[in-house]
Amino acid sequence: MTVTDLVPYEDALATYDPVMGLEVHVELGTKTKMFCGCSTELGAEPNSQTCPTCLGMPGSLPVVNAIGVESAIKIGLALNCEIAEWCRFARKNYFYPDMPKNFQTSQYDEPIAFDGYLDVQLEDGETFRVQIERAHMEEDTGKSLHVGGATGRIHGASHSLLDYNRAGIPLIEIVTKPIEGAGARAPEVAKAYVAELRELIKALGVSEARMEQGQMRCDVNLSLRPNGTETFGTRSETKNVNSLRSVERAARYEIQRHAAVLNSGDKVVQETRHFHEEDGSTTAGRIKDNAEDYRYFPEPDLVPVAPARDWVEELRKGLPELPRVRRNRLREEWGVSEFDMQSILNAGALDLIVATAEAGAPADQARKWWMGELARHSNETGVALDEVAITPAQVARVTELVASGDLNDKLARQVIEGVLAGEGDPDAVVEKRGLKVVSDEGALGAAVDEAIAANAAVADKIRGGKVAAAGALVGAVMKATRGQADAARVRELILEKLGVEG
Repeated sequence: MTVTDLVPYEDALATYDPVMGLEVHVELGTKTKMFCGCSTELGAEPNSQTCPTCLGMPGSLPVVNAIGVESAIKIGLALNCEIAEWCRFARKNYFYPDMPKNFQTSQYDEPIAFDGYLDVQLEDGETFRVQIERAHMEEDTGKSLHVGGATGRIHGASHSLLDYNRAGIPLIEIVTKPIEGAGARAPEVAKAYVAELRELIKALGVSEARMEQGQMRCDVNLSLRPNGTETFGTRSETKNVNSLRSVERAARYEIQRHAAVLNSGDKVVQETRHFHEEDGSTTAGRIKDNAEDYRYFPEPDLVPVAPARDWVEELRKGLPELPRVRRNRLREEWGVSEFDMQSILNAGALDLIVATAEAGAPADQARKWWMGELARHSNETGVALDEVAITPAQVARVTELVASGDLNDKLARQVIEGVLAGEGDPDAVVEKRGLKVVSDEGALGAAVDEAIAANAAVADKIRGGKVAAAGALVGAVMKATRGQADAARVRELILEKLGVEG
């Protein structure tokens, strides 16, 4: 099926009701793997961060990472989940070419956290509650590199290389209950949920949750049922989607694809799907079996996990201010509307604005520069706002130079331009480009005298009471000083010299 074969989105929703399930895998930021002492640091030589345990050698025994358990409990608490008094690990069996022991140590019917929810805010301010089925602990697989093909996938490749450095890295899998009632907004809900979850994970400090680096990835399960019915349709599972935009696009595409299959009289196949960034389409992976086919059974080499209740409560009390609470607090402190706050969130500017204010800038000035000049630069260059080549401390310094009168807004924009171009910090750019405001009264007075002499007719109008005409003389002075004069002071001098009260 090609993109052109899809049912138009509005037509699909006129006939069918989408039901979603989202499974998000989060790589924890622990220093060692989930069941052994191997490093989790990125960028090491392939297969250099392995040991007999994560390679599944006979006789090796796993030991649970305590920080991994603690992180799982924190995530569960932040998601309003119940924390199990007793849970255990299980072996999930099927052929894993990139898991040397050929099973994954995970949790099955006894997860560490269950029955929670996460409230997410959509772009128009509406709140949607996503129910959480479970959050459980497991380990990541290794990495397969398929060589010789055109797509980087196994089909068409001449051979494959395996790197086991990632095998055994701690994962938390967070599984929603079926998400019903979103209707046409289902893709938007999916994106908003993953975005809110990412912010929550980062706030907890358990992972950097960088989707582009695979630290957080989402499986989008989707099915359709005829409007007015309650029985779920057959689902597809689009695997390892690694950006917020792609989560939304994958859900939207699958709604249109399922509708086309059902309208043609065919049956949707329960299968995994691959998402393609270039056109937002998905293609078939493998037939998706039921959980029973994984032959789960309790992990015999690990003791059950039984978190003490006083420890759980201690972790609950130590939770940081969660993103939704923090946003509402900042919105009230800053005196901005919900729409403006949503714009800040959509731009990815919230943490940058906060950091700039913490570095000494007034919050309104921090918002002004990040949501104005820097957001424009981000859009034009395609570089994420938090990756542009300027720091919150440097933006704060620019606002300080403006407040002191050393820069005006026009010059400040040039300073930011210089910092972004790699010319150094704001003070170095000011010095290198000679951008300070001309504040010498003698020099300003001379420039004003020249402007009056060159524009005698305008000066006469001002003397005659048409004070608004002073703008033309201000413009002439600003041009003569290359924009480096204080426009307000220039206007005062013009009126003083012409004997007119402002």
